[in-house]
Amino acid sequence: MLKIGVIGVGTVGTSVVNILKNSADIITARAGQEIVVVSGVVNNLNKDRGVDIKLSKDPMDIINDPEIDVVVELMGGVDEAFVVVKAALEKGKAVVTANKALLAYHRYELQELAGDIAFEYEASVAGGIPIINALRDGLSANHIESIKGIMNGTCNYMLTKMMKEGVDYQPILDEAQALGYAEADPTFDVGGFDAAHKLLILASIAYGIDAKPEDILIEGIDNITQDDIAFAKEFDYVIKLLTIAEKSGNEVELRTHATLVKNEEMIAKIDGVMNGVSVVGDMVGETLYYGPGAGGNATASAVVANIVDIARRGKGSPMLGFTKPLEKGLKLKSKDEIVSKYYLRMGVEDKPGVLSSVTKMFAEHEISIETVLQRPCDNGAATLLFATHEAVEKNIQSIIKELAAASFVHSKPSMIRIES
Repeated sequence: MLKIGVIGVGTVGTSVVNILKNSADIITARAGQEIVVVSGVVNNLNKDRGVDIKLSKDPMDIINDPEIDVVVELMGGVDEAFVVVKAALEKGKAVVTANKALLAYHRYELQELAGDIAFEYEASVAGGIPIINALRDGLSANHIESIKGIMNGTCNYMLTKMMKEGVDYQPILDEAQALGYAEADPTFDVGGFDAAHKLLILASIAYGIDAKPEDILIEGIDNITQDDIAFAKEFDYVIKLLTIAEKSGNEVELRTHATLVKNEEMIAKIDGVMNGVSVVGDMVGETLYYGPGAGGNATASAVVANIVDIARRGKGSPMLGFTKPLEKGLKLKSKDEIVSKYYLRMGVEDKPGVLSSVTKMFAEHEISIETVLQRPCDNGAATLLFATHEAVEKNIQSIIKELAAASFVHSKPSMIRIES
C-alpha cells in the first residue's frame, strides 16, 4: 500500500483525494498496489473540504509522519513550498508537485536534493496535458529544435474573444474574472509570468538551461487593442500569448509575449481556455499536444498519474531527465540579441512629412519595413501600423524609445512580435 499526504487540500487537492478514492479499483489495477490518502494540510480547518481524511494546519505533520510515502505539494508559492519540499526529500519521501513557480526558481536544487528519490511534476505545466513525460521520455531520442506553447488559458480565452467577437481588453478581463478564469489581481496571468514559469521548466528538460524568470523576455497582453486585432485579421494572423524556446547554434532563446501567428499554423487553432504545445524534434518533426491547461480535475489527473508512476517503479529517475549536460556549450541567448519580425502601432499627427520621418528613423536603426497601414482618427491624428522584416530586439527597443520622444507621436508605440 502506498500512503499519501496532501499539503494544500484546495480545489486541486480535493480532486486528487476524491479521484484516488472514487476510482480506487482502476487505479489499484494500474498501479499494482493500493493507493490511500492518509492526511492533508489546509489553512482553515473550519472550511468543509468534502474529503474524508485527517486534516491539520501544519505541513510538518505530514513530513514527520513515518507512514507517509508520498508528499503531494499543492500549497503554491515559492519560499515556503521550497522549505516544505526540501524537508520531505530529506526525509526520503517521494514528492509530487503542481507548483510551477517553485520549479521556475528551484528546479535544479530540487533535482540535486532528490537524487534517486521520485520527484514528479507533470501537473506544473499545461494541466492535464502530459507534456513533461512527452519531452522527458517520449522524445528522448530527439534534439529539440523548438518549443512553442499556449500555456495560459486565461490569456487564450481573452484573446480568442477579442479576435472573434471584437471585445475590448478591459470588458473581457472583467468577464474572465467573473467566470473564475482570472484572479482578482490578474497580473500573474495577463503579464505573462505564469506562462513563462512553465516555459522555463520545459526548457530545462529540453536543453538543460538553468535560467530564472528574471533572465528571460516576459511580456503580457494588456496592450492589445482592436487596432491590433484588425491588422492581424487583414494579414491572416491571430494573436496569441506564446511561449517560445528555440535553439540556434549554441544558443537557446527563451521568451513569452503576445505574438502574431499565421492562421495556418497548428498552434494558431487552439482557442478558448485550452492549452497547446508544439514541439519540433530533429527526428520526429513537429508534434502537438492539446488539452485543458487548468481546473481541478484536469490538474488532479496529472497529479494522480505521477502518483501511479511512483507506485509502479518505486525509485525515481533524474527529475529533469538527464544526469550530465545535454549539449556542451549551450547558453541562454541575450534578450537584446533576439531576432524576430515586429509589428508596431503608434498614434501620430496626421500631416505631411510624418510618415517619411518615421520611415527614415526605421532605416537609421537598420530596420526594414515590410508593410505599413494608416488609419485616420479624429482631431488631426492618425494611427500608423507597421510590420517589419526580421530585426534585432535591441534595435526595435531603441526605435520605440526614440519614437516615444518624437514631437509628432501622440502615444508610446506599442509592439507585438511576429512569429515567422
